[in-house]
Parts: sequence; structure tokens; C-alpha cells
Amino acid sequence: MNVPFVDLHAQYLRYKDEFDSAIANVISETAFISGKHAKAFEANFSEYAQVGHTVSCANGTDSLEILLDVLGVGPGDEVIIPALSWISTAEVIGTRGATPVFVDIDETYTINVDLIEEKITPQTRGIMPVHLYGCPANMPRIMEIAEKHNLFVIEDSAQAHGAEWGGQRIATFGTAGSFSFYPGKNLGAYGDAGGMVTDSEEIANKARMIANHGQPKKHEHIMEGRNSRMDGMQAAILNVKLPYIETWTEERIAHAARYTELLKESSVQTPIVPEGARHVFHLYVVQHDDRDGLRQHLADHGIGNAIHYPTPMPFMPCYAHLGYTEADFPVATAACKRIVSLPMYPEMTNEHIDRVVETINSYGG
Repeated sequence: MNVPFVDLHAQYLRYKDEFDSAIANVISETAFISGKHAKAFEANFSEYAQVGHTVSCANGTDSLEILLDVLGVGPGDEVIIPALSWISTAEVIGTRGATPVFVDIDETYTINVDLIEEKITPQTRGIMPVHLYGCPANMPRIMEIAEKHNLFVIEDSAQAHGAEWGGQRIATFGTAGSFSFYPGKNLGAYGDAGGMVTDSEEIANKARMIANHGQPKKHEHIMEGRNSRMDGMQAAILNVKLPYIETWTEERIAHAARYTELLKESSVQTPIVPEGARHVFHLYVVQHDDRDGLRQHLADHGIGNAIHYPTPMPFMPCYAHLGYTEADFPVATAACKRIVSLPMYPEMTNEHIDRVVETINSYGG
């Protein structure tokens, strides 16, 4: 039995009639850019995310950039982020002319909150924690630090739709939150899409204007903005999917629990979930001493796998000028040499998981 890393087609087949109807409605209404479908999604997602305002946009990277623009981040500023994430987390800071300040991760792959304060300088404007792989960062501690030093907090929630800390939804702790609805995400469109969430009406209004050419209404440009609007097709798809996300999340959590139970005596290190956290398992990431050998063994037996991510962001060529060394980020450095992401999607069966586990246990490397 082959097991793909992810199977988006299986989800389409599961709700085919609803998806086909939504797409046909967008075409028949020619509601292609923003419009009623995007407005409906914003209202629906605000209710789901338990937040006052959702502002849709073209993609998750744009959502981070726009929020930084709303908060006035620019040259000379610093924003603290974890060393391990997708490049968007760092590049949106640099493209504003500011400097990303990297902090090592802890055993959950999220920012080590005990190391944040030592990185704060007079130039620090904010903290941007990442709820990586679906695991929430320790937001109560982060907010204590932010309030003590008068810093904003943007929660990069691209991989963590529905994650919680202490029963509170992520992206509701900080100043604002950012989401990606890239197709492979826990809540994914059929193309690029993103969104910003906040309880601040002022932040929401400014973000909406920036995303729509700086205009609160057509032809009234009160500031310079950009073109970053969610298209109607993606909004319609997301409106179909949103009512099912809790079902899918519980399926992911159940799959992760089965993996963890079956792998507890294996050669891999399974994910650690913080006490009181709801990890939504966008990815199920394990560690192995011979990661590359295990990956080849999995591939040879028809098991999809990936690395998220092979290089800590401080060691990307674009940040070489910052002069970091591996000694600055020992946990992230070690993890990136050992991590491998196993297949994870709601439509997996117990047989799929058993097949992955059996293949791991048969590896003699």
C-alpha cells in the first residue's frame, strides 16, 4: 500500500458536490474578485476563530506584510521571531527594511520563551511567534513579555487553524494574527489565499485599506496601498470547507495519537505537545538519527515524506550578513538534521498509519 504525504484529491471527492456547486455559483455570478463570497468568509471565519475582525487577502505572506505595515514597522526596527519557520516569517520583516532577530526553538519547535527577553533592544518593536506544525507557542508567557516591554505581537498562525492554548484560540492573544489558506493547509483554498484577524477595529480597517489600494471605497485613495484581495473562487471554496474544519481537526488529532502510540517503542522521536495546548497537527514531525536514510527507506516503500524545514532561517544565504553561527541556535540546528514529516491528512485511514509505522520499524539503518 502506497501512502501519499498528503491527498487533497481525497478531500475533494469527499465533498465533491458541494465544491462543484460553489465553483459553478462563482462562475455564474461572475463574482471573481473579493465581493460577497469573501465578505461571507470573513464573517464565518471571525466566528470560528473567535475574533472580532477578519480581513481577507491574497495569501499568507501578504497578511504578515500588511500587518507589519499597519503597525508601522520600517528601517531601523527589529522584530523577534523563532529560528525555525518558513522563510515568509523572516522575509516580511526584511522587506519592510527592518531586521529579523532570531531566537532558538524549544522541544515543541516553537520559540523558546525563556530566550526572548535577552534579544530585546531599544530597536525592538514586536514579537512574531509561529505556531509551527500546528503546535501553539506559549502565548501567555509571550504576552507577559510583550506587555512588559510595550511590544506588539503578531501570531503567525499559517499552520495552526483552530489550535488553542489553555482553551483560548491562537491568533486571539496578540495584537493581530495571520493565516494562510494555501491548499495544503488545515483549511486550504484551491489556490493562494490569506487572512488577518484582530479584535482592533482600527487595525482591521487600515489592513483592509492597504490590501485594497489604500481605499476605503472605490476611487477614494487616502493612502498608498497594494493589491492583495482574496478572489471569489477561493472564498467560495473556503466557505464550503469551514463547517468541516473541526471534524478534520479531530481526525488529525486522532491520527497523531495513533502514530504516537504505535511509535513509542520505535527508533523515532515523536512530537511533544505542551500541557494544556491543542496541537492541530498540520504536520506530524518526528526525529531520527539517520533521517536521510529513513526518508529513502520510506520513499522506496511508497511512503510520502518531507522535511519542514532543512535549514534554520538564520543560516539562509540572505541572512549571512547577520553573522549567526550554529552555536547561536543549538536546538534548531540539531532538529533540522533529524526531522522528517510523515503523511498527515484527515482522510488517512488506520491502515495508512499502520503501513507507515511498519515501514519505519522495518528500517535497519
